[in-house]
Amino acid sequence: MCDQAHESPKPVASRRAFLQSSAALAAAGAAVVPGGARAQGAAAGDAELARLVGARRILIKGGLVLSVDRQVGDFARADVLVEDGKIKQVQPDIAASDAALIDAGNRIVIPGFVDTHSHSYQGILRNILTNGVLNPDYNRDIQTGLTPVYRPEEAYAGVLITALGLMDMGTTTIVDISQVSHTPEHSDACIQALKDSGIRAVYAYYRGAGPATQYPRDITRIQRTYFNSRDQLITLALGTNIDAKLYTLAREVGVPAVLHINNLSAQLLELGRAGLLRPGDEYIHCTHLNDEAWRLIRDSGGHISLSVEIEMAMGQGLPAIQDALDHGVRPSLSSDHGATVAQDFFSVMRAVFTLQHLQLFQRAFAGEQNLPRRLSPRDMLEFATIEGARCANLESRTGSLTPGKDADIVLLAADRISTWPLSNAPGTVVNLMNPSHVETVLIAGKVKKWRGNLVGVDQARVMRMAQEARDALVRRAGFQVNLLG
Repeated sequence: MCDQAHESPKPVASRRAFLQSSAALAAAGAAVVPGGARAQGAAAGDAELARLVGARRILIKGGLVLSVDRQVGDFARADVLVEDGKIKQVQPDIAASDAALIDAGNRIVIPGFVDTHSHSYQGILRNILTNGVLNPDYNRDIQTGLTPVYRPEEAYAGVLITALGLMDMGTTTIVDISQVSHTPEHSDACIQALKDSGIRAVYAYYRGAGPATQYPRDITRIQRTYFNSRDQLITLALGTNIDAKLYTLAREVGVPAVLHINNLSAQLLELGRAGLLRPGDEYIHCTHLNDEAWRLIRDSGGHISLSVEIEMAMGQGLPAIQDALDHGVRPSLSSDHGATVAQDFFSVMRAVFTLQHLQLFQRAFAGEQNLPRRLSPRDMLEFATIEGARCANLESRTGSLTPGKDADIVLLAADRISTWPLSNAPGTVVNLMNPSHVETVLIAGKVKKWRGNLVGVDQARVMRMAQEARDALVRRAGFQVNLLG
């Protein structure tokens, strides 16, 4: 959501409360089985999965492959060979008799979706603002009422169930914008939840509420403690607002800045004139920007993230799809949060596709000539994958089925009554499919979802933990959940 802070200071947690929180986090973490134990557990019920989990080489055989890499190309029928967690080959008829096999017949094989803007801690608040708008509802209820009273274990539960839910729906990478950094323990809990989930993530450390918050200076401890290696699933960014001091800190630490920006062209231009913008910085929403601001984002090497569903549903302004394209910026896509609408990327892609078409049709009806081209389903798939990877500064590792990249791969079941017969693969993915079609998910070559079920996750326990965290949070905040309204 748009960054509009209205937190109220809250008392510092006591030592006893912190110890209780830590114990709760340790117990909750057991709901996700570590990778080493996953194969042993899988062997009891699924020998094929057990072999896949322990395999150095995996061959995804006979799928319809949309690589989203124009050099690699697409194939009506091809194989993908994974070796040591990376994509080794993408072509028809790969010979690899020693590899564990995944039969991809009647499956569409794509890169995992990349969600470049998720307030994941809000996972325990799903659909709590069914008809809410940014102001006053979201700012009053989420930002001012509920977020400031989060405890570390509730932040953990929110991030964990969001990450697992997104993986279940085919998203393998997120930029997690963590607006719940009330204490260092809150930050640690969010990072631990991302690690426990197994998702690929950019942890965008951001502000908190109350006198114990150490934002932004705690980023140095966080970087030293958790981000001392480049070869890991979680990387670091700094969530900012229009503040030269924050941008200066991001530059000093050497991380990208992630900024919500609506109707702030003049302030952005000031940062540009100060020389504080860098390639790889991320700009979210980007509604109501002038031409000069758009040129600055493009020319400084910035990337944008559009949360089209939320922007329309919660009153942030007309999504800037065409503005971005007209200024030579191809957007990434994001779900923002689940407090109001779904976070699945099938819905996100369709929202962009249909809105951009509507806008161009309306311009045509008004008599305008020489209109821009209508976006295609292939454009949507690129926005949802490779453009997301570029926005997250992870293009070298994910976003396409390219040999040498990490094997973040999703298999979509096309032989369902809702999608058959298959006539056009990109169109089927974008315009016909939904999360129920996500059958198999791999992240860095590790199987995270298999035959429709998350692997190594005690879902009942995670769901119980999330509900208990939600109930405790709303009770302390004095917020009334309206189950039937």
